[in-house]
Amino acid sequence: MKTLLLLTLLFFSSLYANKVLYLSYDKIPDRVIKGEVFSVTIKTISTVKDFNAITYRFSNKVGLTVLNDVPYREKKAKYFLETFKFIATRNSSRLPDIIASLEADREYQATTLPGKDLNVITLNPKQDFANVIADSFELLEYKTTSYDNKHNIVVFTAQAQNSDLENITFKNVFKQGVESLSHDNVVDPKVTYFVVIKKELEKFSFSYFNLQKNKFSNIVIPIVVDDDSVTTQTDLKPTDHSKVDLKINIAAGVVILILFFAIWRKKFVYVILVLFPLSYIGYLSIPPKNVCINKGSNIYLLPVNNGTIFETAPHEYTLPKEGSTREYTKVKLQNEKIGWVKNEDLCTP
Repeated sequence: MKTLLLLTLLFFSSLYANKVLYLSYDKIPDRVIKGEVFSVTIKTISTVKDFNAITYRFSNKVGLTVLNDVPYREKKAKYFLETFKFIATRNSSRLPDIIASLEADREYQATTLPGKDLNVITLNPKQDFANVIADSFELLEYKTTSYDNKHNIVVFTAQAQNSDLENITFKNVFKQGVESLSHDNVVDPKVTYFVVIKKELEKFSFSYFNLQKNKFSNIVIPIVVDDDSVTTQTDLKPTDHSKVDLKINIAAGVVILILFFAIWRKKFVYVILVLFPLSYIGYLSIPPKNVCINKGSNIYLLPVNNGTIFETAPHEYTLPKEGSTREYTKVKLQNEKIGWVKNEDLCTP
């Protein structure tokens, strides 16, 4: 019996001797909003001075998404402050058990910091809530162009602080989607997003929950349909042939007035002025160029990498060319909508 007790003591003594990492919580939020990006900081002390790294793994988490396996580290005196970021995905959430291991010349016992239950609350948002919870949300640029006869498309780029923008979404829009999102930065992520809305709307507004102010904040994008090129994405606006016809009619009216004035004044030298509006009419009357689209080509909503595909060419066919960029060609589809095709997917008409 004494021998068994001695062996047991020796066993636990050897385990304790191999424990070189000591973990404790330094900062835990008092409450967490469902969908919020929040931080947890632990204090890590190593009794071994020379080591390669401290690695962490998680187990037994409930209702959470881990955003960084490698912590944000701050060295303080003889210990490290290790910060991990999480997102609460359920009303009932629990911090995971954090298991720390020391990478060194010899093997040491791993240390586990038990997880804790979190106080998670759920928002009661307004109808225009964009499903964004952040310290701040700032519009960097935006543009509105015509999408079809009934809708406009609003494209905007925004940057948030301490937020997850992957789940951004809007209600009561015809179509929407993410064009680009910086997944690698949870501190100040950036998103380029598009929404297709009704033409009669004079503004596009939505709200997000501001963590700093602890309330919903409003974002308003005025709807001003732009005919110019989008500085960041190139021109999204299709050629408006009704405006072309109007310009031709105006130029033709100018020709008639010049001819009438020349006959009335009997100074036929004014007829030379007719050449200018006639040249303009000739320029406007030039039919648009056509491009050939290969069968199976993806047609994108915007000319950006990993853009939204809203149609695939069912067969090889020719479409009017509306514009181009270095990598994409803008085409007018048979349903009068505008799309972008990669130049590598074009064929010879």
